Amino acid sequence: MTAGAIGPAPPFGYIAARMSLITPVILVGGSGKRLWPLSRESMPKQFVPLLGKQSTFQQTLMRVADRGLFGKPVIATNDAYRFMAEQQAKEIGAEIDIVIEPERRDSGPAMAAAAVYARTLQAKAVLAMASDHMVIGDEEFRSACRDGMAAVERGGIVTFGIPPTEPKTDYGYIRPGGEQIGPVQKVTAFVEKPNAQTALRYIAEGLFWNASYFLFAPEVLLSEMARFEPAMAAAAEEAVAKARKTGSTVFLDADAFKKAPAKSIDYAVMERTDKCWVIPAKFRWSDLGTWDALLDVGNADSEGNVTEGPVEIDHVRNSYVRSDGPLTAVIGVEDVVVVAMNDAMLVGHRNNLPRLKDVVQRMTDGKHRAATEHVVMHRPWGSYQDIDRGERFRAKRLTVNPKGKLSLQSHNRRAEHWVVVKGTAEVTLDGKIMTLHENESIYIPMGGIHRLANPGSEPLEVVEVQTGDYLEEDDIVRYEDIYARV
Repeated sequence: MTAGAIGPAPPFGYIAARMSLITPVILVGGSGKRLWPLSRESMPKQFVPLLGKQSTFQQTLMRVADRGLFGKPVIATNDAYRFMAEQQAKEIGAEIDIVIEPERRDSGPAMAAAAVYARTLQAKAVLAMASDHMVIGDEEFRSACRDGMAAVERGGIVTFGIPPTEPKTDYGYIRPGGEQIGPVQKVTAFVEKPNAQTALRYIAEGLFWNASYFLFAPEVLLSEMARFEPAMAAAAEEAVAKARKTGSTVFLDADAFKKAPAKSIDYAVMERTDKCWVIPAKFRWSDLGTWDALLDVGNADSEGNVTEGPVEIDHVRNSYVRSDGPLTAVIGVEDVVVVAMNDAMLVGHRNNLPRLKDVVQRMTDGKHRAATEHVVMHRPWGSYQDIDRGERFRAKRLTVNPKGKLSLQSHNRRAEHWVVVKGTAEVTLDGKIMTLHENESIYIPMGGIHRLANPGSEPLEVVEVQTGDYLEEDDIVRYEDIYARV
């Protein structure tokens, strides 16, 4: 076996204590269009503090932190988000494994590969869940997992059904019926998103919302996938068998993974299997899929308004008003959503919010930078933020994490000038290493081989001024990179 390969599962009995644990598989993806401008492709909603000070990704990790019930979480994501996942997990002291998908193939292939990987860990059960949902009632959530294991131990695949509070037309529904194991009921059908009249009937008939959380033994899901989607199952097995592992990160084999049909796990397995059970959830849940959802779950005032940040409202009703930047005043409106950021703003009527995804796509097609990129762009070493830019110049503020280090690099079409405004910088330029303190600066000529690093224990802040005829991020030649980027 080559170094770094995953290889076969360890022998039975390997790490026996782990055999009793549920391995959480947390799916991290999406482009963030429905909560633009707060959520964007470069920083999707699971990494943004939507409710409280922590992101929904961090809240999800904390929900499965009970090591008496859950094993180390496995994060299924793409390479663009792995460093954000690592950083946010580190901030709350959570240890994670990461499985990197070479390309987006929907939730079916992602869950299949994660199940194969969990099987190599001898996981007794896998809990597949989204990273961008709200759950209120962590103990009730854990109780549902414990109750669901009764059906898992009988070869079932358990989903979590949410008792509906209104006739939602943007959720799928689950029809229970027949056999029961304690509170867990056999599923007779998954049904697609209904119209309003049908949704009312579903509520009267006792159907649940489908939260798309699934609890299963890895071999059961893979057996059902081999039955219904053999190409997907085979691709997942091969992608893990040929995967490359670096530390706690597993890079699925790209050639193998792309053989998997792009299909959701609901279509691939759940709507076709006869092994599905549902446990009625006693916790509060929302997929936080629209700005309206944040209005529903937020702390509303007497006029039905939810406000966040530096905002002032007057004669406003049933509205969501948020600012993550400029002071924002809203007067004399109702049923609107207003979201203000330093580089973009959304103003819309609540009834028209489903159109936002199409509007963001048009802005993306029009090459508007703010359609997909946040004003703060995160990198494995820290972040940068544009301060100003013109035809031949661009000014940024760089924040380098303690012990963070940019790649050793050069640029063909721009020069740079760095000014240290906070902390201590270690600068490499054409083989020479020097230290810069606050208010000191250095000029990096075009073509100079250079690197910026933070040797200290506090964040380093640097103002960077670029000059040249091309100032985009792809003008870069990397010679060394501790984060294995290309």
